[in-house]
Amino acid sequence: MAASRGVGKHGFVREHGLLTEVQQEAGQRSAALLEEQGIRTVRMIWVDQHGAPRAKFMSAPDYLASLENGIDFSAALFNMDSANNMFTAVFTPGGGLDIDELTGFPDMVLVPDPSTFRVLPWADRTAWVLTDAYFANGRPVPLDGRRLLRTQVEAAEALGYDYVAGLEVEFYLLRRDTDRIELSEGGWPPPPPRVSLLEHGYQYLSEVRLAGINDVVEKFRDAYIDLGLPLRSIEDEWGPGQLEVTFDPMTGIDAADAMVLFRSTAKQIAQANGLHATFMARPGLPNMFSSGWHLHESLRDRATGENAFTSDDAEHSLSLVGRQFVAGLLEHALPSMVFSAPTINAYKRYKPYSFAPDRAVWADENRGSMIRVQGEPFERGAHIENRVGEPAANPYFYLASNIAAGLDGIRRDLTPPPMSGADPYATEAPKLPTSLWEAVDRLAEDTFFPEVFGANFVRFITAMKRNEVGRFLSEVTDWEMREYFEFF
Repeated sequence: MAASRGVGKHGFVREHGLLTEVQQEAGQRSAALLEEQGIRTVRMIWVDQHGAPRAKFMSAPDYLASLENGIDFSAALFNMDSANNMFTAVFTPGGGLDIDELTGFPDMVLVPDPSTFRVLPWADRTAWVLTDAYFANGRPVPLDGRRLLRTQVEAAEALGYDYVAGLEVEFYLLRRDTDRIELSEGGWPPPPPRVSLLEHGYQYLSEVRLAGINDVVEKFRDAYIDLGLPLRSIEDEWGPGQLEVTFDPMTGIDAADAMVLFRSTAKQIAQANGLHATFMARPGLPNMFSSGWHLHESLRDRATGENAFTSDDAEHSLSLVGRQFVAGLLEHALPSMVFSAPTINAYKRYKPYSFAPDRAVWADENRGSMIRVQGEPFERGAHIENRVGEPAANPYFYLASNIAAGLDGIRRDLTPPPMSGADPYATEAPKLPTSLWEAVDRLAEDTFFPEVFGANFVRFITAMKRNEVGRFLSEVTDWEMREYFEFF
């Protein structure tokens, strides 16, 4: 069956040993689900460097064939920025990215991870599965986000720890005023959709406000539960139509996979209901408040199953391992910003007294700090909350950078600086970058992330982001017109 379908490369998965025994068993279960539920389409998803899901909608028989052969998928996406502009000299040796296998704009081979297989409750007889990227010679694509994160998860395991993460994500839900797309709006990037408010804001955690959009809240709730995501809460946030969704802790790569599915689900359900969900950090609309992605994280001792961040003395709210992890995060905070806040817009969020951090500090239960410690001595649920991330961040890069930095703190037995006092914004500490171009410079000057992620990967990210910055700085903004056009 697989060979006759003409999908991917015959026997590719077995030849290169790309599915574990657990994944092979999951593949068998997915095949049974196809039959039981009459699935006709499987969306095979690859998450690009921007954290966006790219897909081919495959027939069910061809999904089954891909478990043996993989599927061909254009590697051209690596050469594209967030607006699909090419940022490299493509037809050069190495495809402009100094990777031999990318010469000539080739295909890569995507291999499904059947453990991520799910049936989509809102789409007719349709399933969804994440994939990992390989070159035709069987080598993992070194720029692939899932590979990057998996490597760091395995590094934590090698030290005796499971990485544990919970998601807390803010986003806006707005009403689309029209679905009509004018001919003049067909360029790239297109103009933003025309929207209006779905609900009032600035009544934080209001039951009445959230109940006012309960129809769509219930659609979100049902979708996430039916997908098997560990939904904890849906909450009314600060701005008009701003929601916060939280998920219970997950281990390893699961939290990043869940973030991809969570965002994609929100946008698809919103669109199907005449709405627009945006994970842009600070929309340029009246009365909007910034959105963040707060990453809750800890380590679990693989030998005992206990929380490795739980303090066993009354002097500290975190264990020694937890404090070392924090020290690593703070030491590498500046160059890691490109991974946690990868868009130009994200840096409009980092202002003093804004509930977003502006410097690399930590504190007990303080929402003005970059790292907020949640827990008391001896508390089994003790963990940290990294408040620096934006909702649009690539989850694989964001989590991988956190793990890498934290493990560096453990390996080197680092000690964090003293906690900030009541006012983190007045603490003497390194200031976080105030723009994407400053963050890119910090990463380009860094020696740690090229060592753990690979120098080529860091060059790839900095080149892509410098292209994005260059496009932004070449535009004449509304601010410039207001400031100079009449006056001068």
